[in-house]
Amino acid sequence: MTTAIVPADDAIAFYSVQNYRVADTIGTLIRQLRLSMTRCIDAEMARHGLTDAQWGPLFLIASGRGHTAAALAQELLVNAGAMTRTLDRLEKKGLLLRRRSEEDRRVVMLEVTAEGRRAAARIPGVLASVYNAHLAGFSEAEFAALRSMLARMVANGARLQAAQAAS
Repeated sequence: MTTAIVPADDAIAFYSVQNYRVADTIGTLIRQLRLSMTRCIDAEMARHGLTDAQWGPLFLIASGRGHTAAALAQELLVNAGAMTRTLDRLEKKGLLLRRRSEEDRRVVMLEVTAEGRRAAARIPGVLASVYNAHLAGFSEAEFAALRSMLARMVANGARLQAAQAAS
């Protein structure tokens, strides 16, 4: 069986059936890194009374990047039901308010409360501290190279997804 994913013409094949070991793949390393960062972020956010599911929507609303449950669910790649439950919890904590849109009464708009703004203001500091701790020992050049390489991998992934969607 062959895969439908075709690398770019100038791509080096770093993996093959013969040398593929899950523990040595970048996918495994990225997953382990993401898990480590998530655990550290969760522990820090818990000190501020927020869970992993809650700080993302709160931060997006406070940043003006999501004003409805549907927009937040799409941005955070979660289903609408789970987002509604998260927003219920944030509302119960007094961190956000729901208001009917004046233009379309079917739409419920989200806004952070004063307490929600204070909570959201702490989020960037937590994220920066966790990311910096995971980057300990990197030089500025290494950090720039890592960001550049990850951005290139994301772009490659977008190209592959576009090709799959077109076929």
